[in-house]
Amino acid sequence: MNTPYAPPKSRVSDVEPESGEVTYGGFWRRLGATIIDSVIMMAITVPLLWWIYGSEALLSEDTLIAGPADILISYVFPIVATVLFWKYRAATPGKIILGLRIVDAKNFGPITTGQAIGRYFAYFVSTIVLFIGFIVVAFDSRKQGWHDQLAGTVVIRG
Repeated sequence: MNTPYAPPKSRVSDVEPESGEVTYGGFWRRLGATIIDSVIMMAITVPLLWWIYGSEALLSEDTLIAGPADILISYVFPIVATVLFWKYRAATPGKIILGLRIVDAKNFGPITTGQAIGRYFAYFVSTIVLFIGFIVVAFDSRKQGWHDQLAGTVVIRG
């Protein structure tokens, strides 16, 4: 019994861009996902930093960086976690909860590691001028922020 082989669809590319069935992730849903992600990240990092450095170092207005563990926990860990979530789950926990996925803007397939890293650092570009790079999501036809445009990604629902 010969049956033609059809490769399984990718976990991300189930939505075909030319079919017109794409719903882009809008500003408010994406903002909600960011808030959820921030709360989760703080729930992980703040207790660790408190345990390592105590309340005085964390609550002091004179201390920008409490020490080497602060750099790892406050800066390196969030970058690595975010990029890995984007690469392997197509979303951070907040986006997963709100039904959003990050995909390649051209083929709606999985993003590359380079796109994930570029998207993260492009957040700084979106932030620099009064957060306009994020605000444009509300007005763009594909709901892309500057970081999405620079990385060649879009955020879709579903």
